[in-house]
Amino acid sequence: MNKGASKIIPHLWFDKNAHEAARFYTSIFPNSKIKSTTIQNSPYSGDFDIVSFELWGQEFMAIGAGPYFKFNPSISFVVNFAPSRLKNASEMLDQVWSQLADGGTVLMPLGKYPYSKKYGWIQDKYGLSWQLILTNPEGEERPEILPSLLFVNENAGKAEEAMNFYFTVFKNSKTGQIVRYPKGMEPDQEGTIMFADFLLEDQWFVVMDSARNHEFNFNEAISFLVNCDSQDEIDGYWEKLSAVPEAEQSGWLKDKYGISWQIVPKELDEMMTKGSPEQIARMNSVMLKMKKLDLVQLRKAYEGDGYEE
Repeated sequence: MNKGASKIIPHLWFDKNAHEAARFYTSIFPNSKIKSTTIQNSPYSGDFDIVSFELWGQEFMAIGAGPYFKFNPSISFVVNFAPSRLKNASEMLDQVWSQLADGGTVLMPLGKYPYSKKYGWIQDKYGLSWQLILTNPEGEERPEILPSLLFVNENAGKAEEAMNFYFTVFKNSKTGQIVRYPKGMEPDQEGTIMFADFLLEDQWFVVMDSARNHEFNFNEAISFLVNCDSQDEIDGYWEKLSAVPEAEQSGWLKDKYGISWQIVPKELDEMMTKGSPEQIARMNSVMLKMKKLDLVQLRKAYEGDGYEE
């Protein structure tokens, strides 16, 4: 849970190697750093790491709390290497690809495609997927790294619907580029989304449809943490996004497409990082019993005000 500047932050769930992975990623991408690492305790998984880090300006949170969820390509990260901004963009792409390929798996070979002179899709040694592309995005400047949502199986063909749904959830949002499948690219249906990008608050996203056979779906390994200023804001996001009651736990929810979100108060990060072990233990104990987070009750647990085990 991060106070941070960003409203929406990608959150990665690792087994027990979140800090190791963060060190690896920050060594690969420029303008990257680990911002903080905290160790907490859970009655279910013992000690676990929470890591806040930045990759090329994109904020991330990560947790290393056991082998409960596994990364898959349904959510990946597009990395833009733009020659208009980088003199050595192509060489830099090759270097990053080489580092991610060490122990990883190639999903689409690095090479020339109709949409780019150089593109490749790779799964790194931790299972996280990356799409590296040599590009100069049109219109408003895009960030170097942005999450990509691949709509497959029962979700295939719903990328545009999902994009429009998120526009109703987040106030500050807009569409970027949209590229649709033309006729003759079966099984993908004409008019569905080959590629689109859009902005929610201060976070750019990519969406794509794929009607081909895929043995994966969205899961909790990658979620999106939404920092909220008030209980009213928590309540509003929760009401609009939560569509799977059995998935509601400790601020986590799943939307109607199966994508996981964490709806948290901004101040939770400060309490977790600055609190004493006793304060954090009280907070965790109370939070584990919650579905939607109750800010008043979390504050009471933190202060020990009327707290009962």
